[in-house]
Order: sequence, then C-alpha cells, then structure tokens
Amino acid sequence: MHIAVIGTGIVGACSAAWLQRDGHQVTFIDPREAGEACSFGNAGSLSPSACLPVGMPGMWKRVPKWLLDPEGPLTIRPAHLPAVLPWLIRFLRASSREEVARIAAAMRGLLKPVFEAYEPLLQRAGATSLVRHTGCLYVYSSRGAANQWKWGMDLRRSLGVELRDIDSDELAEMEPDLKGRFRFGHYAPDNGSAADPSALVKAIYGQSLRDGATHLKQAVTDMDIAGGVVKALRLDDGSILDVDGVVIAAGAWSAGLAHRVGARVPLETQRGYHVTVASSNLQLSRTVMATEYNMMVNPMAMGLRLAGTVELAGLKAPPRYARAEALLKKGKELFPHLDTSKTSLWMGHRPCLPDSMPVIGRAPRVENAWLGFGHGHVGMCGGATTGREIANLVAGRAPEIDLSPFRPDRFS
Repeated sequence: MHIAVIGTGIVGACSAAWLQRDGHQVTFIDPREAGEACSFGNAGSLSPSACLPVGMPGMWKRVPKWLLDPEGPLTIRPAHLPAVLPWLIRFLRASSREEVARIAAAMRGLLKPVFEAYEPLLQRAGATSLVRHTGCLYVYSSRGAANQWKWGMDLRRSLGVELRDIDSDELAEMEPDLKGRFRFGHYAPDNGSAADPSALVKAIYGQSLRDGATHLKQAVTDMDIAGGVVKALRLDDGSILDVDGVVIAAGAWSAGLAHRVGARVPLETQRGYHVTVASSNLQLSRTVMATEYNMMVNPMAMGLRLAGTVELAGLKAPPRYARAEALLKKGKELFPHLDTSKTSLWMGHRPCLPDSMPVIGRAPRVENAWLGFGHGHVGMCGGATTGREIANLVAGRAPEIDLSPFRPDRFS
C-alpha cells in the first residue's frame, strides 16, 4: 500500500522503516527536517527501566512548592493554566498507587524490547554504533535519601527490571566523576543510550529514503474521508496526496489530526529544556539519573547533556531559557570541576498524555489510519517498538505486545 507517515521524528521514522520491511510505499509528510524537535533535544535515554509514569503517588503534595520555585522541576505559565487545568486533573487522577502500577506494567511491555526493536532498523542503516548498551545509574546523596523513591524502584523490580544496589566505593569506581557528591546508587545494566539522538533518527530516515520513501515538506490541513476510509490528504501548498493509509506520528502536533479520524485525545506539550556542555571535561561512561535533582546527565557525541525540567505553556509561548540555565547551575553543583566554557541551550515540545502513556492503535472511526504519539519523556525508548507494532496492525498481524492500554479511544 501507499502509506503517508505524518511526522519525521523517532516514531515516524521507525514506523516508516518497519512498514517498508513489509513492502509498503511510504511518503513522509512534515514541514520540518527529520530528527529535529524532540528527536534532536531529548536526553538520549534508551531505558527498559523507564516504565514509571511522571505522576507518582503523593506527588501532588510537592507540586505547590515546585510551582513557587522558578528553577524547580515543574512550572506552569499563568496564561496557560485555564487551558491545562482539565489535563492536570486527569494527570493527578492517574497518580494513585493502583493506577501507577497498571501504567508501569503497560509501559514495561512497551519499553522492554527497545533494543530488539531497534536492531534490524539500525543494522539496515549501518548505524548500530549510535546505540550504547552501557547501563544507567540512578544516584543519591545517601542510602537514606534513596528510600524516598523505594516504592517506585520496588515496582520496577516487580516488573522484571534488574536494579543492583551500588555503594559509594563501587559508585566511585564505576564513575570517578561522581565521587563525593553521591554515596549510593542503583545500577540498571539493561539500559543504554543514544550517542546522538538526532543522528539516530536521521540514519533510520535516510535509509527509508534510500529504500524508496519520499518526503513532502508540507503540513496536512485536512483529510478526504469517505465510508470510514482516508482517501487523500490535503496539504498546505494546495496539493492533494492520494493514499491507501496514514500513520499519525506528529508528536505534540498530532491532536488535531487524531480528532479528524475520530480520536479525541487530551494531548499536552510538556516543554522540555536541555543544556549541552560541549566543553565538558567529565569522563562519564554511561547515563546518570541524579534523582534528587530531577536531572538526567548523558555523555553524548556533542558533549555532556543535562536534561529534566518540565514547563506547561502550550505550543506558542516563547522559550524561557532560564529553565535551561537552571539545569546548568545544578550541573555545576553536582560537578564543581565541570568546564562550562562552551554550552548550548534548547527547548522542545514533548507530546504528553495525562496517564504518561502514548496512543498506539488504529483510529476509532477510520479503517486505514493508525496513531502513534504521546510518548512524553520516553519517545526514544518506545519509538522503535511503536513503529514495529504499527506495522503489525497495518499488516493485520497480532501485536507482539499488549496494546490495549494504549488504545486511542481510552479517553472518550
């Protein structure tokens, strides 16, 4: 079939690559270049352990303090509060222990095969070197401090995540630059990271082009739908593209398109910031999650990336780079010897749903439209598995994971 893939981020690129393995003709539609937006600026984590939702039990008690701290992990622009309030209510409802356990089990199913799902795509693209399987460290100032996150870590373990306790001596041996500040950790050996997330997306996308895909750098303005089937897409240059099917993987810009095919999805953008220290003199060899600081530190090809802040302000408000500068300040606190003479700042739109789970499945009212978006903080982790499962759905094959928790109509 001729399938239009709307979006050239990690989910769109992986969906196209998996669809091509079944012999489908693919047309990408996205006004942006591939591998930009969140596929450029994410923290690069490839973590089967990252199955916990953003909203955790008891988090609501800390939200007021966070909102009063301009450098805190969460901020909401006052002008956006009326629009985001219904989303926040859903978010808090999804943070009970029962809901978190259900969500974590579903997300574990999606994230566990991350390397298995990426492998054939990266092999085909000659890009296996872009993925590192070096594990991840969750680090704390003390064992006592780690107890604040014990319930979540125990939930991870109950779902089959290997987490090994690391004392201060072994921690310093594994990562000498952590010595002094952190005295306890959990090591997740099954995790990994992308050396360059944007390059990874571009590699898979580039191979799709070499395998016959095309890319129309326009936006979809409407769909011609008749008899429950998408017949054609209308683009913003006035052209019409006839299709046999469509995959909506446009990240934070997916909600309107999903609505057109019958899925009312409460999609919000959690605006993420990062700072990349190109001049970094640290010798970290793996991803480090400084849990008490709500910050992920990842050594990448272009430098040391510090990420982990959330701002709710919608798609149109200008960036507030003080959020990224706050990450750099934290980085200096963690690593006083860090060379920060050369840095770059970034802001992007993470597509997030209130239950921290993406939408994956066929559109409720259209036979030949499939949805894959809303991955939030785990787009790189879940992109390849999502692409594989969309290809399975298009082909009429049984999914390889349980997709029922991710169904597009679950918010109706």
